[in-house]
Amino acid sequence: MKAFVLRSYGSPDVLRLTDVDTPAPGPHEVLIRIRATSVQPWDWHGMRGEPYVARVMPGGLGLRPKKTILGADVAGVVEAVGERVTEHAPGDEVFAMPEGGGFAEYVSVPEHQVAPKPRNLSFEQAAAVPLAACTALLAVRDDAKVGPGQRVLVNGASGGVGTFAVQLAKAYGAHVTGVCSTRHVDLVRSLGADEVIDYTKEDFTRMGPPYDAILYVAGNRSFAECRRVLKRKGVCVMLGAAAGRWVQPAGRMFTMVAASMFASQKAVVTQVIGSAENRRNLRELTELIESGQVTPVVDRAYAFADTVEAVRYQEEGHASGKVVITI
Repeated sequence: MKAFVLRSYGSPDVLRLTDVDTPAPGPHEVLIRIRATSVQPWDWHGMRGEPYVARVMPGGLGLRPKKTILGADVAGVVEAVGERVTEHAPGDEVFAMPEGGGFAEYVSVPEHQVAPKPRNLSFEQAAAVPLAACTALLAVRDDAKVGPGQRVLVNGASGGVGTFAVQLAKAYGAHVTGVCSTRHVDLVRSLGADEVIDYTKEDFTRMGPPYDAILYVAGNRSFAECRRVLKRKGVCVMLGAAAGRWVQPAGRMFTMVAASMFASQKAVVTQVIGSAENRRNLRELTELIESGQVTPVVDRAYAFADTVEAVRYQEEGHASGKVVITI
């Protein structure tokens, strides 16, 4: 099969289109013929090996790339299944979170990371869902415990995770304020946000009334600044932060969590990679998508041959929603 392979850390130019062996599914795995995949910060962090501190941390990136084929989201058709797989069969249309392997024609994925594709989505739209939407779902449902009548602010509301966070918070009954740049105000409002703050004109950390939860998807605001607009028992859920070469975003996340240990408000970090509940989460998202409460936002779609350019564009950080690749 064809795949874009990563042999060393660097810019998007280190990705090379190469012939590699098609994977064979293990007993509990599903082999998917990929029809579309998506690009996200998880990919270019792995591509560049940044932050550098992650290369030497236990279980971190390593001194050389451990995942030689990036791509954490896929949508496609089941080609074959392992002998112990019971819920999928060849020909099924699915979407999945392989945590690597998506920049290829085929990928073998553990069954607990695979779910039927939402019937009302194309393969390109479905590929925009898994990692970003599951991250937003865990933040809204589990970490922030959003419920009817709560006030929720989404900082970074126009990005891949943020667009899902706005819609999910609304689906759970919250009054939602989105924070984004001027050119994304109309998009965030169209997703159902009750209020939109243009961060180029206003500082959300100095505006009230206070929020039950802040979903901190992007930015470089400190926990002390966020606390100013959190209720006394409010929570700041971190889904991302400003990137850096050496320790960020990990350093900022750890600092905020540590600072919250001495405050009535709390900071928590949402973790979706490696979750054994991802199949259940994907099914919950499918229900919300098929009911019309959640719709993936696709900024651009690239051909498979243009994967390097797709990664380059996503890394610039200006995409509205997700960047997808058609295979």
